[in-house]
Amino acid sequence: MPESGYAQLDDVAIYWERRGQGGTPLLVAHGGFHTIEPYAGTLDQLSEHRAVYAVELQGHGHTADTGRPFSQEAFGDDLAGVIRALDLGPTDLVGYSLGAGASLRCAIQHPECVRRLTVLSFPYCRDGWFPEVRAAFDQMGRAGFEQMRQSPLYDAYVAVAPDPEAFPGLMDHMGEMMRRPYDWADEVKGLAVPVLLAFADADSVPPAHAAEFYALLGGGLRDAGWDGTVHRAPSRLAIIPNATHYDVFWNPAFQAALAQFVAEP
Repeated sequence: MPESGYAQLDDVAIYWERRGQGGTPLLVAHGGFHTIEPYAGTLDQLSEHRAVYAVELQGHGHTADTGRPFSQEAFGDDLAGVIRALDLGPTDLVGYSLGAGASLRCAIQHPECVRRLTVLSFPYCRDGWFPEVRAAFDQMGRAGFEQMRQSPLYDAYVAVAPDPEAFPGLMDHMGEMMRRPYDWADEVKGLAVPVLLAFADADSVPPAHAAEFYALLGGGLRDAGWDGTVHRAPSRLAIIPNATHYDVFWNPAFQAALAQFVAEP
């Protein structure tokens, strides 16, 4: 069984779990409406040679919704707060979808907390999502609760949530956040940490946006030279084949790319 607890921050207590010991800590932030539970098998694999932490963001899983408005900026502060509360030092931060936005904001706002950053399936601006995805965000809220009530995500939530009746409110908060415009291009350009940028080949974000994102990180702008050492960015880009936004985290090709990236000195 993993060790678990709460990191008490100023305005929220973030639930965390730890597997493994030693090495540079790795912290995983989940996708929207998720709990840690679907990630358990992958977390176990990652923890064979290092300490691996996972968190549940505000309003998700064990972490109660305090009424604070949802924002990626606040979630980024929360991740930094967990890193400091657990005294992890510079951490390898891995975020998927919602958690990728939070992780990106953490690296922007608190670069001293992050050694390496993995951003999986999240665009640097709202217009990076496909139009139909933005349209779904525009409709996200408690009106869709009966549909979500039939999903495994809801079953996992009610199994651990401090208030199982709070799921419609979570849908409202998520919709409000995901409808809000954002464009972090200038801040992405200023990132000082190496980034693994990963997307599915059938993601909710087009591959063209992935290339634009990678270019902001200094990647893909020039030929690297015959030996791969000339004008090569410290960041990496991975397009995961035969994957979608909803299953890419568990794809073996992504997990292999992640393992290689975090093993780099």
